[in-house]
Amino acid sequence: MPRLLLVRHGETELKSSERYWGATDVSLSALGLEQAGRLRDRLAGEKIDVIYASDLSRTMVTAEAIASKHHLSVAGCPDLREIDFGQLEGLTFSEIDQRFPEVAGLWKKGSQKLAFPGGETVARFNRRVSRFAGRLSRHAPDETVLVTAHNGSLRTLICRLMGLGLGRRWQFRLDLASLSIVETYSPGGILRLLNDVSHLNGL
Repeated sequence: MPRLLLVRHGETELKSSERYWGATDVSLSALGLEQAGRLRDRLAGEKIDVIYASDLSRTMVTAEAIASKHHLSVAGCPDLREIDFGQLEGLTFSEIDQRFPEVAGLWKKGSQKLAFPGGETVARFNRRVSRFAGRLSRHAPDETVLVTAHNGSLRTLICRLMGLGLGRRWQFRLDLASLSIVETYSPGGILRLLNDVSHLNGL
């Protein structure tokens, strides 16, 4: 399997730093576009062979900014989308806690039985991100693959690559426009870098 550069998209016009946006296709804000530019410059000197991204605009635009320095196209992958929060889309966690206390309770426990009303179950989300993880096995060990996605899908992918239980994903923090690096080997993955945002200094 290849070396992986894992990038979370930048800030959005509807404040992804504060509100839960999953299936909703929100655009990058002016700040998010600047963050994508910082990622582009940070990764300009990296060897990148293939770029995958969630097919939502906030991730595609972030990935395309990075791709512009490498003359690569971006492969859009629906399996990398964030979980569909259903009726919880656009809410803050405090609003969710007030309006959907049972859901919030399961969420706080990291329950794998969590299902979002009108949206997706955690089990279904796990299955589709796992499908993408299986796709990575087609790449050679000397390749470097960039994956641009969302908080939930990237944390799930890291757990899969590291051989950790998926309930452990709640113990990782991935900020907007962050970079993480996983080196994959047959026994398992090595987490070289987690949630690095040094390229955003001064923003």
